[in-house]
Amino acid sequence: MVLYVIGLGLADEKDITVKGLEAVKTCERVYLEAYTSILTVPKERLEALYERPVVIADREMVESEADEILRDADKINVAFLVVGDPFGATTHTDLVMRAKELSIPVIPIHNASIMNAVGCCGLQLYNYGQTISIVFFTDSWRPDSFYDKIKQNRAIGLHTLCLLDIKVKEQSIENMARGRKIYEPPRYMTVNQAVEQLIDIEETRQEGVYTKDTIAVGLARVGCPDQTIIAGTLEELVTADFGGPLHSLVIAGHMHFLEADLVRTYAVNPETFNRHAVILDH
Repeated sequence: MVLYVIGLGLADEKDITVKGLEAVKTCERVYLEAYTSILTVPKERLEALYERPVVIADREMVESEADEILRDADKINVAFLVVGDPFGATTHTDLVMRAKELSIPVIPIHNASIMNAVGCCGLQLYNYGQTISIVFFTDSWRPDSFYDKIKQNRAIGLHTLCLLDIKVKEQSIENMARGRKIYEPPRYMTVNQAVEQLIDIEETRQEGVYTKDTIAVGLARVGCPDQTIIAGTLEELVTADFGGPLHSLVIAGHMHFLEADLVRTYAVNPETFNRHAVILDH
């Protein structure tokens, strides 16, 4: 028997592949990982199509109760569903390693993720450098390690995909310290918040890696019918309306003129875009 690690794609229950759906229907237990990303539909929609009950697997379950997920997977089929692609988040490799240590066969079934679907904004995938994550700042914690990766990417003209923080079933420091199982409301970082933090870090570091006039592209709900793409300077994106989650951001590097032609169609102001974009003529 086998542990299936199945990518669900980006939007709703219908984004699963035919191969993935067929695998789910052979499984006695089905888990949905629910902390590295989200779908736009409730689990009941998945259950109706997949014809299986779906157990929500939060971070605590995946990291602390992996044995329960893997229970009897050497005798029955078990599915672990992941929004996007199974290996889009490095945390899932731990579950795979645990299964292998127990001699449980693992079959991944791949799907679209933001790592490849981001190409919809017009910036070509082979022109991207290192991907970064931007987390919510707090009063006492303002990590800026991503800044150096953006610097490296921009030094050689590459685009930077920024994955934005989500907080699902998180505890406050006080509740965690007191051992109280009280969770904060879910929070999803917006493009606007990410840009504000980027500008704040530049003002602190002052290394000129980017400015308020640097061209970037914000994306929201990629793969959904109401997908939104807006391009502009970082300053313009601070006030742009992207709607609900999930959001992503791309800091543009040097653009081939064909890239620029498509990205310009999403620009807040094409004249501002032309003035500040770095466009190659070959």
